[in-house]
This record gives sequence, structure tokens and C-alpha cells, in this order.
Amino acid sequence: MDRHEKKQLRDRIGEHLDVSGTRLKDDEASFLGNFVDEYDETYRGRTETRTTSRDSWSSDGKYTRRETFTDTFTDDIGIRQDYEYQDDDGQSGASSNEIRDARGILNWFKDRS
Repeated sequence: MDRHEKKQLRDRIGEHLDVSGTRLKDDEASFLGNFVDEYDETYRGRTETRTTSRDSWSSDGKYTRRETFTDTFTDDIGIRQDYEYQDDDGQSGASSNEIRDARGILNWFKDRS
């Protein structure tokens, strides 16, 4: 891919994702270009949920934590990550994060391959 092609592709990706300060290899730029082009048909609205359970220790003794990770492809191009936990001793919590930058999207897919 020549410099001009890559700049055009980066500009097109930049209309939907934050690419500022991100160096992209040719294959990464191509992947993100395809991701942006296919987002509506392939990704929008898709949700993946993973649940885990593990034992741990605190000063009060042993407890079991159940964790739920939910990744949702949002209406605008990006991924919302929701995290919830529930301990068998009554503790619970939740957090949410949105990925809207090019490197974050690439890392999300890399972690799942």
C-alpha cells in the first residue's frame, strides 16, 4: 500500500474512530477499513457475554466472586464493555467503558483471537 492510499484509508477510518497518535501497519489499516465498512451488517448490536466464578480470600475468610463481562457493538462505531461482579458475601459492583479509538479496537480483536 503506498503512502497516498494509506492516508486516504486512515482519513476514512478517522471519520469513525480516533486515530490521533496511532501508528498503523498496512494490515491494521486494512483491517480497520474493513471493520468500518462492514460495521452495520456484521457488528452493530452484537453482544458477547462471558461469566466466570472464582474463589478468593479476604480478612473475613474465603468468598466466591461471580464476574460477568459483556461487550456490545454500539450504534455508533465502537464497543461498550460492561463489567459486573457479585460476591457471595453480598458485595457487588459494576463499571462500563467504551472503546472508540483505533488501537483499542485492534487490541480488543487481538485479545479474542
